[in-house]
Amino acid sequence: MTSPSTTSAPGTPAAAGDRRRWFALAIVMTAAFMDLVDVTIVNIAIPAIQRDEGATYSQIQWITAGYALAFAAGLITGGRLGDIHGRKRLFLIGITGFTVASALCGFAVNPEMLVASRILQGGMAALMVPQVLSIVHATFPAHERGKVFGLFGMIVGLGAVSGPLLGALLTEWNILGLEWRPIFLINLPVGIVALVLGRKFITESKAPRALKLDLVGVVLVTVGLLMLLYPLTRGRELGWPVWGHVMMAGSLVVFGALVAYEKRKAAKDGSPLVELSLFKVKSFAAGIAVQTVFGVTMGIFFLVWTLYMQVGLGWTALRAGLTGVPFSIAVSVAAGISVQKLVPRFGRKVLQAGALAMAAGVLIYIWEAGRYGADIAPWQMALPLVVMGIGMGLIVAPLTDAVLSEVPREHAGSASGLINTVQQMGTALGLGLVSVVFFGVIDERVPRERIPAEFADGFQNALWWVTGVLAVIFLVMFALPAKPKQHVEGGGDEGAATADAPAKEPALT
Repeated sequence: MTSPSTTSAPGTPAAAGDRRRWFALAIVMTAAFMDLVDVTIVNIAIPAIQRDEGATYSQIQWITAGYALAFAAGLITGGRLGDIHGRKRLFLIGITGFTVASALCGFAVNPEMLVASRILQGGMAALMVPQVLSIVHATFPAHERGKVFGLFGMIVGLGAVSGPLLGALLTEWNILGLEWRPIFLINLPVGIVALVLGRKFITESKAPRALKLDLVGVVLVTVGLLMLLYPLTRGRELGWPVWGHVMMAGSLVVFGALVAYEKRKAAKDGSPLVELSLFKVKSFAAGIAVQTVFGVTMGIFFLVWTLYMQVGLGWTALRAGLTGVPFSIAVSVAAGISVQKLVPRFGRKVLQAGALAMAAGVLIYIWEAGRYGADIAPWQMALPLVVMGIGMGLIVAPLTDAVLSEVPREHAGSASGLINTVQQMGTALGLGLVSVVFFGVIDERVPRERIPAEFADGFQNALWWVTGVLAVIFLVMFALPAKPKQHVEGGGDEGAATADAPAKEPALT
């Protein structure tokens, strides 16, 4: 590998005999792990944050949705900035900002500061995460990337399993009386070490023909989402005012303006934020719909699930975290089997079986929540969670390949970035919908002894919505290719990750 100060094109990876590239891999994987854990670790600590900070339910939603929204809005731009100014440089800027934002989250003095810090944290993650796979492509020769991506898959699985449990432990231990704050402060030493070592071991690389930034596109996407999400999140508390409905209707106008602008941008300089020609590929258009709606499902489920266990049932963070372990393990195991064994043989049917399995697990959960009420035990939740986890694992691992299988090779990077972006946008939308499908059902003023029953009703109502969405996902999956084509790694520049191909985020966000 060349010296760390050397700039290389993505098609000229480091020398295979240089061990420094493995240090670089460890550093970028650590950063990816930080992001994955930070997404899942927060959910389990939400009730503790609410008690300590006196946060309203809408602020709770924004603590999670704000991160997802900022992350989604900045993903593609972060990747292109790396192409233009250097992946190493943007990675280091991102991890520095992520660490600073984590400190601000940990020392937040009120809910408003925590929400703002989470939005900043999501924006910094959008600079950091897209560089991970790009740096891997620039650092490792083609014959080693299979091993590297296998390691990345393990990191994703580990992040999914360890995030909720780590969040529960840090909250329960109440280190130095800081209660929930260590879930953010733990990023500080990790971020500082990654920054110092990253400067030394990561090789700089840029794209030889970087696309221009589409800042207008980013602004339109962000404004449109805010116009849709803000009224959804605050509407219930404010009595659904007229301006909220006007804003939500206006978001459709903004998204229409985005489409028109992107068409002109593509014709003018060929560097739109969204490559609209991709939607002419039926499997891609269907896959984007699946990815978006799947994000909505996960956004609803995980927040409602956490509130149900800790606020409704009165469980500790540790008990709730341990309850989720079977789910995380089932996701990891099913994901590995689906990619290696099932999808090559059965193709699209595996993903559809996953949607049906998830729906079955949700229906079992609905029945159990009604049957056992406040007396439900963690072991009784294991069955629906394992069934749901198996279903999710069958979907999340092979979905990206299925969506990209018929996309022209030259647009693979843009398509990959768009997939990750819409998933995060879907998650943010799902978190916004929690105010309708969950908080809109429960009565927060009931006597304490009625809280478990009230939250059980809200939980069941939210899960019925999730079931309906999963049925839609199952039907849309018929538009995916029956069996995804096998991509062959090309030589030179073709095999390189582009700025628009950020590391895959698990649907657990």
